Amino acid sequence: MPADRPALTLRRVAVTGMGVVSPVGSSCDQFFDNLLAGKSGIRRLSASFAGGLSARIGGEVEFDPAVHFPKAKLGLLDRFSQFALVAAAQAVLDSGMALDDKLQERAGVFLGIGMGGAQTLEAGYSELFLQRKERLPPFTVLRTMNNAAAAHISMDFGLRGPSYTYSTACSSSSIAIGEAVRAIRHGYADAALAGGAESLFSLGTLRAWEALRTLALEDAQDPAASCRPFSRDRTGLVLGEGAGVIVLEDLESARRRGARIYAEVIGYGAASDAAHIAKPDMAGQVRAMRAALEDAGIAPAEVDYLNAHGTATVAGDVIETAAIKQVFGAQAGRIPVSSTKSMHGHLMGAAGAVEFVAAILAIVRGAIPPTANLRVADPECDLDYVANEGRSGIAVRTVMSNSFAFGGSNAVLIARSLEACHRA
Repeated sequence: MPADRPALTLRRVAVTGMGVVSPVGSSCDQFFDNLLAGKSGIRRLSASFAGGLSARIGGEVEFDPAVHFPKAKLGLLDRFSQFALVAAAQAVLDSGMALDDKLQERAGVFLGIGMGGAQTLEAGYSELFLQRKERLPPFTVLRTMNNAAAAHISMDFGLRGPSYTYSTACSSSSIAIGEAVRAIRHGYADAALAGGAESLFSLGTLRAWEALRTLALEDAQDPAASCRPFSRDRTGLVLGEGAGVIVLEDLESARRRGARIYAEVIGYGAASDAAHIAKPDMAGQVRAMRAALEDAGIAPAEVDYLNAHGTATVAGDVIETAAIKQVFGAQAGRIPVSSTKSMHGHLMGAAGAVEFVAAILAIVRGAIPPTANLRVADPECDLDYVANEGRSGIAVRTVMSNSFAFGGSNAVLIARSLEACHRA
């Protein structure tokens, strides 16, 4: 750096608003209340084609788009974009932020997406190849493009700052949040709507996942208990849908306007496995967690709760357990760890954002949601997984949220209460 150029002062980043659309609730309060109570949103899918699937279960959102959008606008929106817009509207309202012209010029959108407009795309293929139609609906491309949700959020709220869409499978929305934090820290934006959305319940998509042989078997006694992270009788992941969006702001600006501040995002780490397209790698997960801790400037022992990636695959849960042990050492056994996927399923592109909302709400509520359906102890998964029952009335100051993806793209976020930051 030239001697005459002042050193860059990194800005601190606050979370001032949150919104969520999920299988266990489509408001933050309902979402966290149900998680804390161990209530599952996993059930048999409502689509007529589901009866022919071997995996007929999923975390499906109860959602009437006509309640949220006029008919003319719905023609432009795939289901994933609908979810994203509803979560974003919740987050903006929750933040109390006044989007005046000056702020709109400096506010961006950072969104994670897995498969984008999967439902619209499959409907188009059906019309073209099965129904032999010569023309598709005119907005097919505009509904299916991965950046559609981010574009609509930008337009709806007049946000003229940077607009980015990240697609790194299961870590997409965690990376979106992390990159939004970096943009604000370094002065490229003053505020951002960040998160992710996903809706992939279509026949073709589910058939593809069946072929991959990673989906859970339906529990014979209780379909809602089909996702069992860290339990020895786990059989695989359960897909889900939904969206999570948070409002991020420069901390000092948020304080000046008297905003309610949920937490400060103090750490973000990302690392690639560079090992296998589908099998997780412990070393890559370790690098991502350590990078987040280094970015946060905290010791592993300062983490009070870890929201695990915890998909309930046989190999994945064991590898994540080993990675946590390597990062946290002797402290690993004392840190409460839970996988909320046990209740809402794996939301793919939206997973990281929705789970980060859960982790931040653990700070706000002083409560930790459980890993539901943990029936049988697995000797290879021997951490404190907050089995089956949530914990309330405890101090949760610092939280970590893990997102580890197909393709080996790992992302870890750390948030902390402002009170804990002051003490530090």
